Amino acid sequence: MSDVSARTRFASEISDKDLSFTSKKHQSLLRRKLGNSDPELQENKVTNLNIACPTIDRLLIKPGETFSFWNRLGEATAAKGYVEGMQLSQGEVVRGVGGGLCQLANLLYWMALHTPLEVVERHHHSFDPFPDENRTLPFGSGAGVFYNYIDLRFFNPTDITFQVRTFLTDEHLKGAILSSVETPFAYHIVEKEHRFVREGDKTFRENEIWREIIDRRTGNRVGEELLVRNNAEIKYELNFAAQGCSL
Repeated sequence: MSDVSARTRFASEISDKDLSFTSKKHQSLLRRKLGNSDPELQENKVTNLNIACPTIDRLLIKPGETFSFWNRLGEATAAKGYVEGMQLSQGEVVRGVGGGLCQLANLLYWMALHTPLEVVERHHHSFDPFPDENRTLPFGSGAGVFYNYIDLRFFNPTDITFQVRTFLTDEHLKGAILSSVETPFAYHIVEKEHRFVREGDKTFRENEIWREIIDRRTGNRVGEELLVRNNAEIKYELNFAAQGCSL
């Protein structure tokens, strides 16, 4: 296995005590209208997230360690209590045991982008299955996961220890990345060049996700970097005039 040969040190220690500084907090709605999808799958997703979150909550990511989504969760099986939820596979929405865990991966990825942690593995979907409904983050800023070959991983290249918090309330999936000392930089994620493009009988959604780097001491922006260019086929009807599509 590549993990063995590379001697990857996976984050594994859980601490009952929260670290002192907050690098990023975020929350996402547990229940959203997603096209014509079965509402039962939303409830099943909540069940799956309730099982998954404790495997990550309060995890320390020490200097030189790597966070791995599947290393923490293991396979999401019925024997562990996971139920059928919504999964995205090969351009289609399907049912599958453990479905809905992408929401947790999305949360973790978004928070990691606001820290010095280096994202070393991240996958995004090649299609956009649902129109926006209470979307708060830029399109294409999530992370797909599929056991055991599509993972989300980030590496700690600093001398700072980080800690992940993940938990649920009645309405939200909540998370935070804490740190042992305050990081010298803050980060701001921005979307650029968003558009819909019609190609033949298909429509694609494009944008760019950029990260601005802010010096905490001065408040000045000291740099920016392109994180990803997205190009995804949409799977829903679009009002071309309202969305300003290019033909």
